[in-house]
Amino acid sequence: MALPFKFRFTVFALVTLGWTSFCLGQIPQQTPAEPSGTTSTGEQAPAEQPPGTISGTVVDQSGAVVAGARVNLTPTGEDQSLRQDTLSGSNGQFSFSRVAAGPFQLTIASQGFATQTFSGILRSGETYLVPRIALAIAANDTQVKVGLSQEEVAEEQIKVQEQQRVLGVLPNFYVSYISNAAPLTSKQKFNLAWKTVIDPFTFIFVGGAAGVEQAQNHFAGYGQGAGGYGKRFGANYADTVAGTFIGAAVLPSLLKQDPRYFYKGTGSVHSRILYAMANSVICKGDNGRWQPNYSNVLGNLAAGGISNLYYPPQDRNGAGLTFENAGVGIAGTMVANLFQEFLSRKLTPKVPKVSSNAPAKP
Repeated sequence: MALPFKFRFTVFALVTLGWTSFCLGQIPQQTPAEPSGTTSTGEQAPAEQPPGTISGTVVDQSGAVVAGARVNLTPTGEDQSLRQDTLSGSNGQFSFSRVAAGPFQLTIASQGFATQTFSGILRSGETYLVPRIALAIAANDTQVKVGLSQEEVAEEQIKVQEQQRVLGVLPNFYVSYISNAAPLTSKQKFNLAWKTVIDPFTFIFVGGAAGVEQAQNHFAGYGQGAGGYGKRFGANYADTVAGTFIGAAVLPSLLKQDPRYFYKGTGSVHSRILYAMANSVICKGDNGRWQPNYSNVLGNLAAGGISNLYYPPQDRNGAGLTFENAGVGIAGTMVANLFQEFLSRKLTPKVPKVSSNAPAKP
């Protein structure tokens, strides 16, 4: 019997639907892909933080830039694998780009200088400017000699000394706060003497001394008025130039002695007083050993002898004036040393850290 069309269509549809359902049941079911930016639990993934930049400048204690210093950047957070290193440029500057946000540490090293570190925290997208990094001269001689010659080390130390001014004004060039400072060459000794005698404060000091002498009518043969003051000023300045060059440059070069005072800074007050006073007649040689300070003693004698050439005739008593001026010079050195040992460091704005090795006792 022929089946109605509707019935045949219905059966066909049911069979087709059943077959389709059967086939679909054999296909593994897949979960729909989750939108990007979400986790499997429906939470949104954290956005990537933009990197930042770290830059700075490396200088020495005199403020001069240090080129070629190696700067190492090490993140101190969980991921320490993102290390970077670079060298400071001719202007002393360095820079790190694309640095991940978080805590970091910089290690700065340069031959002849003590290694220094700096720590900070870089925020996302920040341009971090590190404060000027001033490297101290290495205290260990063996480390210093690896990269720099002895003359170059001495030159760096002189730059620091030339920044030393008591109360920011009075030149304090002839004191070393580094107990094992490199010895000076003859050229460096003469340069230091020259810078001392042409320093503006030297002229102010000489002018004040000439004024006191005129007020007391000392060396009356010079007279009074502008002419007398000019002669007294010239005589005082000649004494300063002769004493400085002979006692701190000429004789130290010939006798290989160091004209500087080496700050002690440790021990009892009594031992430091004896040390300072003794340094008027003893000194360090260029070989680092203590020896009689022939340079200072003979320098003061020579300057006293030369003063006989320009002092008034009635004040030229030959050997008497020579030894008198020499004695005054040695006593002045003793007083100056006591001042250096107990006061000047406290009153000097720019001084390096004292070396951990105390100077050897004479």
